[in-house]
Amino acid sequence: MVKYFTSNPSSKALCWPMLLSTFSHYSLFHLSANMYVLWSFSSSIINMMGKEQFMALYLSAGVISTFVSYVSKTAMGRLGPSLGASGAIMAVLAAVCTKMPEAKLAIIFLPMYTFTAGNALKAIVALDTTGLILGWRFFDHAAHLGGALFGIWYIIYGHELIWKNREPLVKLWHDFRSRGPGGGSNGSI
Repeated sequence: MVKYFTSNPSSKALCWPMLLSTFSHYSLFHLSANMYVLWSFSSSIINMMGKEQFMALYLSAGVISTFVSYVSKTAMGRLGPSLGASGAIMAVLAAVCTKMPEAKLAIIFLPMYTFTAGNALKAIVALDTTGLILGWRFFDHAAHLGGALFGIWYIIYGHELIWKNREPLVKLWHDFRSRGPGGGSNGSI
């Protein structure tokens, strides 16, 4: 668990934990909080992007946010383990807030106070930037910022650069699959 499901730049295993750590959590509260935020924003992003692109965004954001965390920890000399889906979930949250900045949001325990998604994103980025600069250790602020910046980048540029350019590869794959086991469309070679 510690070797593969926690990310730590001083670990011998550096690659797999970048992805696998996004599926581990410290406590039931940590898991619950992350899953509530993911549940709150995932339907919007899935409706905008589709399931496949959502999974690509989420898994890529997990790896990228962990990499940003590695770089930050190494630069600050604070090597230690991190875990959780927060960086990937921040990418989902940031993507939704970037795509729909005027959407109204509320905090679960204070539903009478609403704010725009754009303002929420600005506040979260400001909080995590402050936490990173001041060295707060309650959250992995670098992973949060890495995820948020990746989510913003993906909505503004990534869809055009990555997702739309995959069409030739997807067509080739579908043509290959539709030919059947013989290789040709009629089953012959």
